[in-house]
Amino acid sequence: MVKIVGIGGSLRPNSYSQQALRTAAQRLEKLGGSVEILDLREMTLPFCDGSKAYPDYPDVKRLQETVRQADGLILATPEYHGSVSGVIKNALDLMSFDELAGKVTGLISVLGGQPNSNALNDLRIIMRWVHGWVIPEQIGIGQAWQAFDENGQLVDDKLSERFDRFAESLLLSTQKLAPAKPAENRQAA
Repeated sequence: MVKIVGIGGSLRPNSYSQQALRTAAQRLEKLGGSVEILDLREMTLPFCDGSKAYPDYPDVKRLQETVRQADGLILATPEYHGSVSGVIKNALDLMSFDELAGKVTGLISVLGGQPNSNALNDLRIIMRWVHGWVIPEQIGIGQAWQAFDENGQLVDDKLSERFDRFAESLLLSTQKLAPAKPAENRQAA
């Protein structure tokens, strides 16, 4: 079974980025994938200072180990000032090639204004730099305050269809591109 880890780059309560991440996770699970969401709002992570270890922050090790064991990733970020949130950038900076190389990744950005692809392009560059594989399908949700109903469900059928295509692409691409896990890791996964 394909194991995907989702990471949302927003600390805001009732975050649209988190809602979009949960929507993508639900679509992947319907297709037979396994998804674990690491909620950075519930983790205590330091600012990355380039250290190899952060012994006073056990959540750093949890982040690194969870991502290392995954076959693929979903990264969801709000777009702040034309780029990714500092929260998701810091989480990615706390990892290295050991965790991120070879990870098949789907990208989601959420904006309060008109949709664009700045944050998506920046995440694509970051993942390419650490030798990850980013799927071509991506989701940019503009005017996010109109995209979800009060229960966190998508209100636009075309956007819902994009989430379906996104999930299908991430699952199939991960099955094709994710490096084979050694036998000891397959049993643990």
